[in-house]
Amino acid sequence: MNLTDNTFPVQCKGLLNHLSFPTTDPMATAVFFQKYFGCEIVAAGDAILLKRDGMDIVLDHTSSPVQWPGNFHFGFEVATLDQVRELYRVFKEDGVKMETEVFNNSRGSRFFCCTPEGILIEVNTREDKEDDWRKLF
Repeated sequence: MNLTDNTFPVQCKGLLNHLSFPTTDPMATAVFFQKYFGCEIVAAGDAILLKRDGMDIVLDHTSSPVQWPGNFHFGFEVATLDQVRELYRVFKEDGVKMETEVFNNSRGSRFFCCTPEGILIEVNTREDKEDDWRKLF
């Protein structure tokens, strides 16, 4: 398979419009996303619908604890390293479960934290990415 071949006859070109997460406590998870990531809670019941920048996050109630694969995560990108550092400081002071300190992995600086139930979230910037990555991002 040629990874650069983009000539498949049929491809979905639609926008990614939502993520859906099972949770035993949808409201606590919704408040986390509202407080730390600026999501708007637009509907609440057995499932909660959050909106942010044209993207929906659906929090589906489950009675069973969720086990996430160790490296499963999604990320929020901010413009500057100063913003990454400030968010890290605020999250840590507020008691958010922090998985890492701020670090640079050559693609830019980032940190990882978790929702109350353990969904891993990355907050990153590409402001300080190394030159090898500049042509890609």
